[in-house]
Amino acid sequence: MSVVTEIRGHQKDLGGGFRVSRLLPSLERQSVGPFVFFDHFGPVSVEPGSNFDVRPHPHIGLATVTYLFEGAMMHRDSLGNAQRIEPGAINWMSAGRGIVHSERRPEDLRTKRYVAHGLQLWVALPREHEESAPSFAHTPAEQLPSFRDGPVEVRLLVGQAFGRRSPVVTSSPTVYVALSMPAGSSLLLPTIANQLALYAVDADVVVDERTVPRGVLAVLDASRPARLRAPTAARIALVGGDPLDGRRFLWWNFVSSRKERIVEAADAWAARAMGAIEGDTEFIPLPEKRPEL
Repeated sequence: MSVVTEIRGHQKDLGGGFRVSRLLPSLERQSVGPFVFFDHFGPVSVEPGSNFDVRPHPHIGLATVTYLFEGAMMHRDSLGNAQRIEPGAINWMSAGRGIVHSERRPEDLRTKRYVAHGLQLWVALPREHEESAPSFAHTPAEQLPSFRDGPVEVRLLVGQAFGRRSPVVTSSPTVYVALSMPAGSSLLLPTIANQLALYAVDADVVVDERTVPRGVLAVLDASRPARLRAPTAARIALVGGDPLDGRRFLWWNFVSSRKERIVEAADAWAARAMGAIEGDTEFIPLPEKRPEL
């Protein structure tokens, strides 16, 4: 399994000084398996009084997948769900035909300094599920398969791999794995998905004989196994699955196989007709430049 493509992130400011490294979508690759969006934020020290809140905003045609290494956030949505997200858990929110959600600093952390660090991914829904009813599922860390392959800690977040299966329900074959590799350790990575990419979270790693720098998403030749090696202690995320069933259009927070559907969603959000989060009057407005057919 060799590295086919290396994708380097570009910096995006989500507001309030909250910056992320965005790996997908990119010029090199729109998707890996069903994953069409990949943001890495932190590690960053969040000071008391700072505003890293993500105000209410809409989604269609995708599932958001939130995973934290450090810190905490409070998820609320227009279905009435309120869920604290902590390290090791998986939040899977399927937008379907439309949902509104926010991700804010928990109340008990508003006057405290803490470190925020995690990954925010989007999975494009299959065409037959794009207009399904929205839903939300939270899977605590202790319910996700975790085991050791030699000295390497393997956590199966989503999908089926290494002879185990995650309880997270998906609408298409999807794989998401977190590895924690001590310095000098290695792991034989089997073929676990039709498309697969490796993200070096916090240290350089070696795939076969090729070094993948920290902060780079490496798309792999998923047809054969690879030997992973960590010269220093490293955390790695593996993402992939079956390829998308056709092209997807992405604009702002919307994903769809139909351009006109994205325009419809933009109009609905502008008219405040996509739902609301109870007790929260704030919202993120549409970008000034509207989508065009």
